Amino acid sequence: MSGDEARWADDIFSLSSAEAFDAMALRLFRHQALHCEAYAQWLRLLGVEVEQVKQASQIPFLPIECFKSHRVTTFAPEPAGYFQSSGTTGMSHSRHYYRSLALYDRSLLEGFRRFWGDPAQYCFVALLPNYLRQGHSSLIYMMRRLIEASGCSQGGFFEEVTPELLTLLREGVEGRRLLLFGVTYALLDIAERHKVRLRDAVVFETGGMKGRRKEMVKEELHQQLCDAFGVEAIASEYGMCELFSQAYSRGGNRFATPPWMQVSVRDIYAPQRRLSHERTGGLNVVDLANVDSCCFIATQDLARTHADGTFEVLGRFDHSDVRGCNLMCEM
Repeated sequence: MSGDEARWADDIFSLSSAEAFDAMALRLFRHQALHCEAYAQWLRLLGVEVEQVKQASQIPFLPIECFKSHRVTTFAPEPAGYFQSSGTTGMSHSRHYYRSLALYDRSLLEGFRRFWGDPAQYCFVALLPNYLRQGHSSLIYMMRRLIEASGCSQGGFFEEVTPELLTLLREGVEGRRLLLFGVTYALLDIAERHKVRLRDAVVFETGGMKGRRKEMVKEELHQQLCDAFGVEAIASEYGMCELFSQAYSRGGNRFATPPWMQVSVRDIYAPQRRLSHERTGGLNVVDLANVDSCCFIATQDLARTHADGTFEVLGRFDHSDVRGCNLMCEM
């Protein structure tokens, strides 16, 4: 980690209050308004004067689609690499460029420990065939880092349901808790075709039928998986290639964020207006770990927040293109 990254990291990952979060958000807003040309262009399009933004609640959010059409970075040198969104051939993909993954690694590992404990407690099993076939996947990188941090050689990645995987799931690993992280259709295949009852395990469902199955209501899907695997709840992770942080759900589709990440819900008809708890709208995410890109992202997800600080993801917009981002492309 460079000296600059270390200074940001020390402040970001030591936040202990809402006031400290807001102050850091304003610092990063001013930094990115000055150094991230894509975000600066969006602010100009909105007619926002940076010096007039005095409160964190006034910070505008960049449409996530801009990661498809613009290089959203605060640094000039060539990036060390990028994460790319998944999708089918012919689709346009988002790219999140980075000069280093030091901030991502710290965000991932500190966030995981807050919600799930030390990775060394687990044997990670990643059943992610469609992701493994795509380059620059942030999810694959995330799982690789967790597998490395666990120090357990008996898990790892699986392209498909194999006899070795089924044996591992049935027998587990001595002294470790099994953590099965899988795409929806693959987990359903195991649930329906194989009698696998897990012992002291956590099951993460990543979503994604990929046209292989009929889409299911989330509650029905999770109940089917709980019944099949013998677990009390199905966990989930909310993350994407445009974010350096993750939110986690222990079940019930209710996600919680680490202290350096916050969400809010915007009115889909008046995007600059935030909605109160229990109302459905577009999900805005503040991820302070996005130092080198943009911390303030308006996603395409529909969601609602709750007074306890959790949020639910309810689906996606039917029409994902944002006119403002299209205007940026025309400038």
